[in-house]
Amino acid sequence: MAATELRGVVGPSPAAIAAPGGGGTGPPVVGGGGGRGDSGPGPGSAPGTVATAAAGGPGPGAGGVAAAGPAPAPPAGGSGGSGAGGSGSAREGWLFKWTNYIKGYQRRWFVLSNGLLSYYRSKAEMRHTCRGTINLATANITVEDSCNFIISNGGAQTYHLKASSEVERQRWVTALELAKAKAVKMLAESDESGDEESVSQTDKTELQNTLRTLSSKVEDLSTCNDLIAKHGTALQRSLSELETLRLPAESNEKIKQVNERATLFRITSNAMINACRDFLLLAQTHSKKWQKSLQYERDQRIRLEETLEQLAKQHNHLERAFRGATVLPANTPGSAGSGKDQCCSGKGDMSDEDDENEFFDAPEIITMPENLGHKRTGSNISGASSDISLDEQYKHQLEETKKEKRTRIPYKPNYSLNLWSIMKNCIGKELSKIPMPVNFNEPLSMLQRLTEDLEYHELLDRAAKCENSLEQLCYVAAFTVSSYSTTVFRTSKPFNPLLGETFELDRLEENGYRSLCEQVSHHPPAAAHHAESKNGWTLRQEIKITSKFRGKYLSIMPLGSIHCIFHATGHHYTWKKVTTTVHNIIVGKLWIDQSGEIDIVNHKTGDKCNLKFVPYSYFSRDVARKVTGEVTDPSGKVHFVLLGTWDEKMDCFKVQPVTGENGGDARQRGHEAEESRAMLWKRNPLPKNAENMYYFSELALTLNAWEAGTAPTDSRLRPDQRLMENGRWDEANAEKQRLEEKQRLSRKKREAEAVKATEDGTPYDPYKALWFERKQDPVTKELTHIYRGGYWECKEKQDWNSCPDIF
Repeated sequence: MAATELRGVVGPSPAAIAAPGGGGTGPPVVGGGGGRGDSGPGPGSAPGTVATAAAGGPGPGAGGVAAAGPAPAPPAGGSGGSGAGGSGSAREGWLFKWTNYIKGYQRRWFVLSNGLLSYYRSKAEMRHTCRGTINLATANITVEDSCNFIISNGGAQTYHLKASSEVERQRWVTALELAKAKAVKMLAESDESGDEESVSQTDKTELQNTLRTLSSKVEDLSTCNDLIAKHGTALQRSLSELETLRLPAESNEKIKQVNERATLFRITSNAMINACRDFLLLAQTHSKKWQKSLQYERDQRIRLEETLEQLAKQHNHLERAFRGATVLPANTPGSAGSGKDQCCSGKGDMSDEDDENEFFDAPEIITMPENLGHKRTGSNISGASSDISLDEQYKHQLEETKKEKRTRIPYKPNYSLNLWSIMKNCIGKELSKIPMPVNFNEPLSMLQRLTEDLEYHELLDRAAKCENSLEQLCYVAAFTVSSYSTTVFRTSKPFNPLLGETFELDRLEENGYRSLCEQVSHHPPAAAHHAESKNGWTLRQEIKITSKFRGKYLSIMPLGSIHCIFHATGHHYTWKKVTTTVHNIIVGKLWIDQSGEIDIVNHKTGDKCNLKFVPYSYFSRDVARKVTGEVTDPSGKVHFVLLGTWDEKMDCFKVQPVTGENGGDARQRGHEAEESRAMLWKRNPLPKNAENMYYFSELALTLNAWEAGTAPTDSRLRPDQRLMENGRWDEANAEKQRLEEKQRLSRKKREAEAVKATEDGTPYDPYKALWFERKQDPVTKELTHIYRGGYWECKEKQDWNSCPDIF
């Protein structure tokens, strides 16, 4: 009966496990844990009560193997029914699915078929739209309480479900467990199927050697078995002789027991040898299939690499052809006069190359062959007159005052570069080890990118005025999300700072804060940042960057904690950054995604905020770049729910508990939550023609503008970065090589001094940052660089004698 029931639950075909959907309902779209409003944070411990569902019954289906025996009838007001009759589903019916804190539990029609659990908004919707599907072969089923249970496949999909009664919940859980067991078995069987493929002679030899080794071991086991049998027979003979002797009755009984155990031992050893022989036979039987699978994967990899390289070449060729067809010739009327407005001269032929590159520099020397020097197209630069224009622009930058912030920079030149020729040998390497020309850069350093986190500093100003710590935490969370808004279109990589390089941003008069960054380590790259505001807050961080180029995408993992301290209340918040992924590195248009979770902790009160950056999925109906969050007190009670996107805005909803039907707490209704909506942050619009200026924001446009009185190590004074901003990319590449070689010589000198000090037995002080001190953080207990003070005093005195010569 059990086997018959199991067949009815799962279905007849092993191939069905791979086919999403069942019961003749059409192929569902496999997506995230919810779709079209069915996504959101899990409800925790049964938040609230749910109205009793209407009675459900057997749903429609298209053939299949039905469960043996009559289907159990649902109780009055039950939430579903077992598939029966001609239904192709193992079970289907109404369940309540948690969506989010605004909508709570919503009634959905669930169908369990062929190892897949799918859901719809109604039975009628089964004919055309599936809201979500989860494969039970990789899912975990957890019972929460009498009516609630959870289905999760490891984080990508999680369903919080609620049945109308404990009996109904148990029926669903039993059916799901049986379907999961069958799905796992059928998945394993399907993995063993395959066609014969040719294998290489080397692989055949390796396989034969393995089989010979296994055979030899089995022969050894057989020899041991013979010896065991021989000695066992002798032992039994001796025991039999003992039985013939006149011994007390008690002794005879003991001898019989020993004899029986010896016989069992011999039988067991024979069974072990037979099992080993069966294993060897199985290995020989499946050896061709295993070898075929391995060779098939190797061939696929080779074909994929060849196809990828060919696509990259074709992509580059098409770009060149497109530019050649659209660029104006040098003698076209009007082109000579374009030098009067360098920023506008290149607008007509800007290509998608603005969106094609990202992230950090490498310390290696870049050998630039002559043919890699990129010629300037006629529409971008018009002979010598453009060089004069660039010089004049630079002079104008030097004349800018602190109060007159610049609103534009020279447009990005239209240079072409074969990306594949540089990146094909870098797959799997640490990004800081990859040599990169400035063609992939933007004219800002990583220190300046860190400073851009302060673009929405007014969020911290508002937070400092909050009397309620939970409301303050909402603003800190919005500030955390806002720091990613500048990355959505920024696909060019910043310059990797030189060791000892600094960047200051003094906005004390205009915005009430000032900031200082310093590159405190080169390998691994690490930058320390300290900002303080007269409006009552301090922000500090040390960020180390680890990154990997995976061929198709690039992952950037920032390490280190960010600290925000509010002076009036002493509230001390810490959090870490999420992973940034750059997609379509080789072929296609680059795009950036943020994914992961951020936990913001108030170390004084114990309040927490968990932010989830949802990764983009082609199959998801959810809004792109979505961020959700919950603000909780030390007991874990949710007070605010955050919702928005990291590139546009963040909203806040106040959670007001309401009394449920059974006397417990339930979440507020949707319209009540909507009334409490408050917008915390909204992204500022980009400046005009930002697409021609590396998609810089208004703040980013001002960061590299020259300012008087800065330290000689300031990023504004870096020559290769300045040349690149002014469009002299060939000169910038040569200058970049010079600076990096100078840095290498300094490092080698320090290493030689350390070796000499070790040999002489004299003390040696390793490199130490100038403005930051490495010590244990009193809150997180991590070793980090904390601002030691003195920079702004030295600037006031213009005393820069302690600064190293790095440029």
